[in-house]
Amino acid sequence: MTLALLHTSPVHVPVFDALRDTDHPGLGLRHLVYEDLLTRARESGPEAVSGKIRALLAGAVAEGASAALCTCSTIGGVAESAAATLGVPVLRVDRPMAAAAAERERVVVLATESATLGPTLALLAEEAGDRPVEVRTVMVDGAWACFEAGDRDGCLDLVAAAVDAVTDADVIVLAQVSMADAVTRTATRIPVLSSPRPGLAAAAAAAR
Repeated sequence: MTLALLHTSPVHVPVFDALRDTDHPGLGLRHLVYEDLLTRARESGPEAVSGKIRALLAGAVAEGASAALCTCSTIGGVAESAAATLGVPVLRVDRPMAAAAAERERVVVLATESATLGPTLALLAEEAGDRPVEVRTVMVDGAWACFEAGDRDGCLDLVAAAVDAVTDADVIVLAQVSMADAVTRTATRIPVLSSPRPGLAAAAAAAR
């Protein structure tokens, strides 16, 4: 049983390896890291990389992957749509998180990269359906620059500070995988949702 993971940054590999070891021992992971997918999606839109995503995932399926998980929120929707032609489940890491958030009335979405907001808001709207959900967005200034420079602590500290500045919300959503560990640095009493653990759990179930 092997799950293919499509990443746009190598820093996500140890995150999901650790979650696998803790929550899903025995699950084989095959990591596909292509940073250029996010670069192109930011420049030209997520659909610009749909062909390459399908080709990469088709290769993983041909080599034995029974399911795939896209860990990049910006291109997750495009990856999901590839399932129809691949014949195996293809999941986006943030869907379980979005489903949980959409059950609440007031949602605040934090992001460090603006290209993530459109796909994340569309996903929340899809999961909310007819339920009235008020969604607000907060861009964490400077955090993406820290992430790109390899300053993980600086990025997480800025995200945590932005989380703690939110007061009027029922739930706070951390839109990107790279933000997840900021949860341990916050003092807020508002529930804070991140995507790696629930996303991997859903993908592991699909791979079985």
